[in-house]
Amino acid sequence: MKKYFTLILVAIFSLVAVSCDSRNDDVIVQDNDTYSKVLDINNVNFSYNTTDGYFISRSFTKPLVSTDVVLIYRKSGATSDGSTVWQAIPRTLYLMDGDELDYDFDYSRNDIMIYANGNYDIATTPQFLNNQTFRVVLVPASAGGKNANVDYRDYNSVIRYFNIDDSKVKNF
Repeated sequence: MKKYFTLILVAIFSLVAVSCDSRNDDVIVQDNDTYSKVLDINNVNFSYNTTDGYFISRSFTKPLVSTDVVLIYRKSGATSDGSTVWQAIPRTLYLMDGDELDYDFDYSRNDIMIYANGNYDIATTPQFLNNQTFRVVLVPASAGGKNANVDYRDYNSVIRYFNIDDSKVKNF
């Protein structure tokens, strides 16, 4: 009986030793078809039609990869040292008398649309529709939520996280 018990222990030990390895089985996905990119839409006026309301439209020269994410920021001013202040959109601006103006956007693989809408006639506030500057940031996204530690509402946080050189911005 002792021989069988020893043989069974050796067999179990061998099975465990063979089935375990020191590899890390976490899958790391490298996105080689996307690189982060920054595009500017400078001093543009919103257009208007009855279907979309106030909008700005741009088309990509190449379709986006399905895992790409588009982030859009609106230039809202400058700091005392001259640095640009970027606000992530969607964004609601709360104006006087309870007026609210919303900036929003959508995108497809081929284009983006930025919208301006409000709970009042926004044509009466052209300073929010004319000479607007937007920054479009294209970043790769992983299905597993790898980028969850980034604050996408903070432009500078996104630039640091994705190691983007935003001195090489292209016009869109």
